[in-house]
Amino acid sequence: MKTSRWHHLLFTVACGLALVQVSPAFAQNMDSDLRSRAQRAVDEGLHYLRGQQAADGSWSNSAGVTALALRGFLESHRGYDESDGAFITRPISFILAHVNDDGSISETNQNRNYNTAVAVVALKALNNPAYDDILRNAQRFLSGLQIDSEDGYEPDHAYYGGIGYGGDERPDLSNAYMAMEALRATALDPASPVWERALIFISRSQNRSESNDQEWAGNDGGFTYMPGFSPNGETGSYGGMTHAGLISLLFAGVDKNDPRIQAAYDWIRANYTLEENPGSIDNQGLYYYYTTFAKSMAAFGEAEITDTNGTVHNWRNDYANKILSLQRPDGSWVNEQSPRWWEGDANLITARMVIGLNLATR
Repeated sequence: MKTSRWHHLLFTVACGLALVQVSPAFAQNMDSDLRSRAQRAVDEGLHYLRGQQAADGSWSNSAGVTALALRGFLESHRGYDESDGAFITRPISFILAHVNDDGSISETNQNRNYNTAVAVVALKALNNPAYDDILRNAQRFLSGLQIDSEDGYEPDHAYYGGIGYGGDERPDLSNAYMAMEALRATALDPASPVWERALIFISRSQNRSESNDQEWAGNDGGFTYMPGFSPNGETGSYGGMTHAGLISLLFAGVDKNDPRIQAAYDWIRANYTLEENPGSIDNQGLYYYYTTFAKSMAAFGEAEITDTNGTVHNWRNDYANKILSLQRPDGSWVNEQSPRWWEGDANLITARMVIGLNLATR
């Protein structure tokens, strides 16, 4: 990328930080019978999770998995809340028991960003002012994880603006997207430099040489796991990260007409499918893909998507049909093709699919 392009990127970053309203629009266009079946599938998934809940209220003895499961209950069409009793209040207590002095919410140092981010989204969904101080401290913690000049990284470094797990030394787009979801949920000031720095990192994770100053950048518009690296090939774009990249841009307030968003959306159009995680190896991260698919399509706010072959898709109908076909008789979901990235944990995957169906049917 030439210097003038870099200056242009900084200018568009500075001008695009009005937070997007992430609201699943056009849900009324979903087939009504299919919506009813999808909501029953949510009930079955939640029933499975309730049966797997430990006595201390947790799932998989993890603050992160517990938070995702709790979010599934809170955002469901049943509208569960703290008044419903132990199956809601116990996981809240488990999460609160893992609030740390530094603001993180995690039982481990290795996944502090991941666990804190998903816990923040779940606690915020409760709309209980009793948790305001915890949320403010967690927001400060997440913002503080971002790599910047105070950490010895100047804006020309590939890691600048990124966020990692919180227990390793390399940032990645997946962790950045989850942190940004939590920062947006807690209404981080749109003028905060966190957003500007994040957009630099996000842009450097996209295969779009016009807005990516890294030598490796291609031009298909999709996203990689981190600048210069993809687990499916050195710098190859793939589905889960492209949807995560799209929603990250939207969370940061970038306008839908921005060329980076349009390039990502065109990649999604060219690779539209719910049969696989496009670009992945052996469907690794398939259910992560399904979750980011639902989040990004809901945030993008269109009822239909026209692929590059001209076929029009009602993404909600497509999504629900596919996810329902994968639900197991006991109400759970799990990646039977690849357990990598915790996708063999039925508690985690069931929580993710409930969250996705909640978005599709809202």
